[in-house]
Amino acid sequence: MAGAITAEPRSRLAAGSGLGLGLATTWLSLLVLVPLAAVVVKATGHGWDGYWKALSNPSTAAALRLTVTQAVLVTVVNVVLGTVVAWVLVRDDFPGKALLDLVIDVPFALPTIVAGLVLLSLYGPKSPVGLHFTNSRVGIFVALLFVTVPFVVRAVQPVLLELDRDVEEAAASLGASPFTAFRRVVFPNLVPALAAGTALAFARAVSEYGSLVLVSGNRPFATEVAAVRVLSLNENDNPAGAAAVATVLLAVAIVTLVGIDLLRRWAVRRG
Repeated sequence: MAGAITAEPRSRLAAGSGLGLGLATTWLSLLVLVPLAAVVVKATGHGWDGYWKALSNPSTAAALRLTVTQAVLVTVVNVVLGTVVAWVLVRDDFPGKALLDLVIDVPFALPTIVAGLVLLSLYGPKSPVGLHFTNSRVGIFVALLFVTVPFVVRAVQPVLLELDRDVEEAAASLGASPFTAFRRVVFPNLVPALAAGTALAFARAVSEYGSLVLVSGNRPFATEVAAVRVLSLNENDNPAGAAAVATVLLAVAIVTLVGIDLLRRWAVRRG
């Protein structure tokens, strides 16, 4: 029919979208996918037997165990500590609140090597506060906690700001205790944000290098973490072994991010 208007298929890209999609795909491939693929190829360059031999090396296995164990412990503490800090920043008023809110972001702004220097100055052999736990697993834990705590705080804080407090007050008026109101009303709304913050904190802890290279002491079988082990292998003319360890760290990070994202989607579907 003359004059009839034919609707464009909705799946068709807008005029500039095709170019934008192409640029985004190229950027992602060159800066992310190609380097990751190169690491995998390098790690398996001597075959899967060589790959497994590199990972089953006692020093490498110990470094991987230490890294994952410390990352899990730090992440668990972050979930609790980060939620409490976010709650205090949103729900309470006290002197110095603005300063605390600013200090939370310091680990984001500091280069990790500078964070290591700060922790070394504060908790090293000449500690001004009388605490010395560098070159130990406690030092590793503190360093990882320092660089990861903002992730959970900044993920949970915006959700708390948007929550309607009338719902909590209604629950309280019906006889719910503060803990019950938090568990039944507030916490379900925090699950997606907590999942995102947890994933980012764990992934950062697993891959952390800058702060640990100064604080941990890098002692094999004791305080050497996986990221430092990668550097050690590479410096000892074993790039395939270094790449093998790197692929494990990559796999752990990807599995964590995907798993947490699935948990977040499940929580959103449940409402």
